Amino acid sequence: MTSLTAVAMAWLEAWNAHDMDAIMSHYDDDIEFYSPVIVRINNDPAGRIKGKAALRSYFERALQAYPDLHFELYHVLEGMSSVVLYYKSVNNSLSAELMVLNEKGLVQQVRAHYKAMS
Repeated sequence: MTSLTAVAMAWLEAWNAHDMDAIMSHYDDDIEFYSPVIVRINNDPAGRIKGKAALRSYFERALQAYPDLHFELYHVLEGMSSVVLYYKSVNNSLSAELMVLNEKGLVQQVRAHYKAMS
């Protein structure tokens, strides 16, 4: 298993355990996170969060909104200092998250994408 795949698997395990400290350990302090779910959870039409403290707060609200959250990983696609996770997300939607990692191996930017499963 390559290091990017290992990062992806550790991220998935942290989310499925609802372990906020483990989840947050993957993100840089200057994280920039974009997701359509931010629009719904944070009531923010920009769909953007900047900074680790704000991201933690958002994730805590998301876990409260989806207490049965469980991600089912389908694929890990590796790039140059980036990884795309393709998985089944909340409400059986499909998700693809592009994660760009910095030189410390921490996620510095996320672009999340969703599609309802038919």
